[in-house]
Amino acid sequence: MGSQSGAAATHALLWFIVVSQCVSTLGCGPHYEFAIEEFCMAKFRLDMQELDQGHWCIWEDTVELYGELTNCTYLVAEKMDCFWPNRLVDEFFIRVHQHYFHDCSLSGRLLQDPPNRILGPFIAVPILVTLLMTALVVWRSKRSEGIV
Repeated sequence: MGSQSGAAATHALLWFIVVSQCVSTLGCGPHYEFAIEEFCMAKFRLDMQELDQGHWCIWEDTVELYGELTNCTYLVAEKMDCFWPNRLVDEFFIRVHQHYFHDCSLSGRLLQDPPNRILGPFIAVPILVTLLMTALVVWRSKRSEGIV
């Protein structure tokens, strides 16, 4: 694991040097997109593989990794004299969310049904009220006295 991590760090350092030497005439085109994919996403992918997939939707467990990814895209944009955020960054983060966070709710917790002791009354009460009101209407319609 240590040699793989060291190789990833060497790979990341190499990309950082390449990105830092890019001239501003390259702009924010495919070179920027390639740089954030190879430099930023590679580290994020390794970090997320180390984290149990069941913890991907727990914000406390992923906030630091997500922050590092965001900072990385910013630093690469800064080195390449690109505006940040930009369209490529937006598309990049949409892809990240579609891959890693597509099952997460907005609150960061996995959605699940409430327990039956809570859900039961919300189902039973409207059914009973409907039956009671139907019985009341039928009973009142059969009882014709007192209606003017």
